[in-house]
Amino acid sequence: MAKKGAGATRGLSPIRPTRALPIGAYLKCADNSGAKILQIIGVVGYKGTRRRLASAGVGDMVIARVKKGRPDIRHQVVRAVIVRQRKEYKRLDGMRVKFEDNAAVVTTEEGVPRGTEIRGPVAREAAEKWVRLGSIASTIL
Repeated sequence: MAKKGAGATRGLSPIRPTRALPIGAYLKCADNSGAKILQIIGVVGYKGTRRRLASAGVGDMVIARVKKGRPDIRHQVVRAVIVRQRKEYKRLDGMRVKFEDNAAVVTTEEGVPRGTEIRGPVAREAAEKWVRLGSIASTIL
């Protein structure tokens, strides 16, 4: 759990979007932290079944490896929050949402984004769960 003064409060989302990104999936990095492509190597807080790959969806924090990017950040293991996924999911009001790519934002362990801006839209579920992401997002869908 994050410290109270860290400003990275996690809200509670009433819905659980479809988890469509298993371990090994590649994500586009949607912020200006220096990373370009991330690969999921773990899902924070995932409780699954034996021999089943952990999977993540919009709003989940993952542990990822930087595959492409600036030389100083390449090959690092980082935390990231998924902000878009291609697989469509349903909201409580019945609307179905899907994006044209899978994307994540590099964060600290508390959920504070490392970059200063987010390119492209951010899912409302991720912005509600991670308040600091919503504050620097240009578009929330």
